[in-house]
Amino acid sequence: MVETLAAPAVPRRRRRKPKLAEPGAEPSRVALARVTAVRAPEPFDSSEQAERWLNETIGDEESTDAAVAEALTLLNRALHAQTVASADPLGRELRGEHAATVRIGHGSGKEVASGRYTNAHEVDVRGDRRSRRRRREEELRPQERVAAVLGGRESLDACETLVLRARADLDAGRNREAALQLRVGLEALLVELDGALSDPEHAEDMTQLQTRRDEAGSAANEALQGELSSPNLNSVRDLLDLCERVLRRRRVLRG
Repeated sequence: MVETLAAPAVPRRRRRKPKLAEPGAEPSRVALARVTAVRAPEPFDSSEQAERWLNETIGDEESTDAAVAEALTLLNRALHAQTVASADPLGRELRGEHAATVRIGHGSGKEVASGRYTNAHEVDVRGDRRSRRRRREEELRPQERVAAVLGGRESLDACETLVLRARADLDAGRNREAALQLRVGLEALLVELDGALSDPEHAEDMTQLQTRRDEAGSAANEALQGELSSPNLNSVRDLLDLCERVLRRRRVLRG
């Protein structure tokens, strides 16, 4: 269920002429979307059962994270479908950290259909506990690299973008797309990072990727025909992990 809060007035059909901006004027407020992920196929038999589920979920850190991840997966599936249906090449998916507030709760069918609830708890998806992804981001110091790219001191490799897209597809369960992205991403990585580091582990990983490149091709060919078999899906996972390790090492050693 999606609802837009504090939505601005519907714009006119004709574009307005630019007008003088007041010095120091505050920017206009933006709308806020409230998204409610409802477990409609799994209704509770009673309010007591729902309350027990809520207490168990918020009482355990892993259960809380799993509930948030389940809702985000559903939201991102909808966003991806909207991106493809509207042919929007700039569509994006979201992480929990992007939300202003995250709540886990339960309510009647009428309540959840309108984004309400009988009882809910607000959960912190940022907090002090750092996820593996966040620790990786901090380790790689992305802000410094962004400054280097914008300053023309460094450039981004094509394989980096392609491997990221493959990871996004795989994490979202789009296994066919992940296999196709990985195939070209791996080929680009083998060219762009050949001899990039004087490091024995880098050379070993690059040799392994070169040896296993046929696995990526096999998975991509199968993806063109339909869903991936377990062996090919496992190959995609392993090769993607290996590609990410190569890229991560390069970033860390370069500083």
